Amino acid sequence: MSLILPQMLVALVALGMALAFVLADRSAPTSRALGAALGFLGLSIILNAVSFSHATPSSPVSGWLALPEAASLIAFLEWSLRVRRTLPARALDTRFGDYMLRAGQGAGLLYALLSLLFPRVRSEDFLFALNSTAALQRPGFWLFAAPILLASLTGLLATALLLNRRPDRAERIRVLALVAASPFLLSGFVLRVELASLSVMIGEMIFLVGSMQYYVLQGQRGQFMSRFLSSQVAELVRERGLEGAMQQNFLEITAVVSDLRGFTAYAQAHPSSRVIEVLRDYYDAAGQVVADYGGTIKDFAGDGILVLVGAPIPMPNHASVGLAIARRLRDTAREVTERWSSPGHRLGIGLGVASGFVTVGVIGSASRLEYTAVGPAVNLASRLCEHAGDGEILVDARTRELAVDELLELRPPIAVKGFADRVALFALPPSNAEPARAAAVDANSARPSLIAPG
Repeated sequence: MSLILPQMLVALVALGMALAFVLADRSAPTSRALGAALGFLGLSIILNAVSFSHATPSSPVSGWLALPEAASLIAFLEWSLRVRRTLPARALDTRFGDYMLRAGQGAGLLYALLSLLFPRVRSEDFLFALNSTAALQRPGFWLFAAPILLASLTGLLATALLLNRRPDRAERIRVLALVAASPFLLSGFVLRVELASLSVMIGEMIFLVGSMQYYVLQGQRGQFMSRFLSSQVAELVRERGLEGAMQQNFLEITAVVSDLRGFTAYAQAHPSSRVIEVLRDYYDAAGQVVADYGGTIKDFAGDGILVLVGAPIPMPNHASVGLAIARRLRDTAREVTERWSSPGHRLGIGLGVASGFVTVGVIGSASRLEYTAVGPAVNLASRLCEHAGDGEILVDARTRELAVDELLELRPPIAVKGFADRVALFALPPSNAEPARAAAVDANSARPSLIAPG
């Protein structure tokens, strides 16, 4: 009993870590492989502890107890393989590292087969047998030590190749933690029972510390990236999970595109540090406006901003909200441009607003994900923004149909790149002109007419 209790505690720690890693990200293949490795490790410790407590280590059944040990070793190598596949290979040939890990897994299977064929040799000459150097002189010891050492060496070499891909700091810490923990975990096979538990526990703690650092850094990264991503996208992932968020949806939305006028000449005439300050001020102001109305910033691209209204979270009055966002963006950006304009280089802003059905969803690769919207409405909003002069908000006909309470100016149809027919055009009047609803004139007159609601 004095020996079985420490082993049970070590096993429970391994099983708890396995459960924690799986629950932390159950959809990730790396988390599942890591959970399996630690789970099999805990199971093998329990089975060996029970076996030795009954003093039957040499029975044929003891050979079957090696299966969880082999499964744990194979799963750890599988985790390393899956981590490798999440990292961009760049111009490196990844096949050699993959082959080495597969060879290591083959060595794990060989260890299991030898244990089934020679259970007595495993129990008497290898397992917990390293009480003195005499064990190293027995062929039976090396019969089982050799495949484990082979699996360990292939894992270490594959890890060295993995680090050559320059993984991010969080992943590098976790991988190195496993490398540091491996000698202690493997020593649990051969050290005498009372030391084996201590050795495995030290290995578990080393890996746990590295893994906790990994999750802390991942959390900090997520917190940092949340400043660049829409809170609505983050909410979608929280509610539906990443798999649910990546499902495509066909929604009617309103797209708002804004662009600074005179920015190219301004950027050429001023130091880059000042240009960055202008963009930072502009982005901060725009981000606050969009957040106030519940929109989603899809892109910051130079001096251009794309805002989606009604995606990823559907919004029934997306057209009216889109126009409100455009109006506030115009007023807010005007304050920014007046603050940063210099003699001879005046900044301004133009906006385009369009509504329509688009396909939205999360797309990307294993190393990069992006929320996107694809459809004519997004393209049209961008084209209208290109046609807008300083202080203008150009609006398409569908937005006009949906936002029936808005006062809009009718403009002559225009030819837009990418659209076969001329596009019906409206404009959102300046804020100080909106009370003049009674000033509507005939749509057929030469000047723009104010279109009353309805």
